[in-house]
Amino acid sequence: MKSDLRHQLAEKMAGEITLSDSPGKALKKWRMSFNIPQGVLSERLDVSPSVISDYESGRRKSPGTAVVGKIVDNILSIDEANGGKYIKKFAKILYNDFDTDVIYDIHDYPSPVQLNAFSEAIECRTVCGSLNQSIYGYTVIHSINAITQLSPNEFNRIYGWSTERALIFTDVTTGKSPMVAIRVTPFKPRCVVLQGLEPALVHPLVPKMAEKDRITVMCTDMDVEKIVSVLRKEQW
Repeated sequence: MKSDLRHQLAEKMAGEITLSDSPGKALKKWRMSFNIPQGVLSERLDVSPSVISDYESGRRKSPGTAVVGKIVDNILSIDEANGGKYIKKFAKILYNDFDTDVIYDIHDYPSPVQLNAFSEAIECRTVCGSLNQSIYGYTVIHSINAITQLSPNEFNRIYGWSTERALIFTDVTTGKSPMVAIRVTPFKPRCVVLQGLEPALVHPLVPKMAEKDRITVMCTDMDVEKIVSVLRKEQW
């Protein structure tokens, strides 16, 4: 396995965990993303499974950077011992290997961006949920192509390096299909933006599904090219 790829991946994983508002949740996401049981990881770390469980649930104080680094290193080592399947998978994300007709743009922020500021930048109107939270990135997605072309595992790639992001779905008609796709996948975004749709035309099931996963839903009339241009120019 390329050492530079491993190093970059380790930095991304550790950075997401340590910068997250919920480090335990981010740690659990990465462990599950690599399909590693708590018991296997705890054995490699020479701790009891309850220690990992306590970190992930927030019952134990968030681990420091040194501990996070050790956990990440062991996650990667376990995957390497099994052939590096998941490292290769995330390499595609690392090098932005996306189909341009599915993913228009994807970006991760080095520090949290307030959702209300993000909303104002692309002229959103809130359908449901709170703007009093932060995100670590965004993905602009062609809704129909993503739903029809991506497998469940491939769909998870739209989250980039963090699920604490805004997913901007373009060319939607009611917003129902993207929310259904999110409901049946394991990871959930902080926010969903429905592009080209008036709030009054959003399907009534959308806020109900969003509330179950605590997702903020917004709408914007801004065209896709302008959204990408505006977000790329923002100095967050």
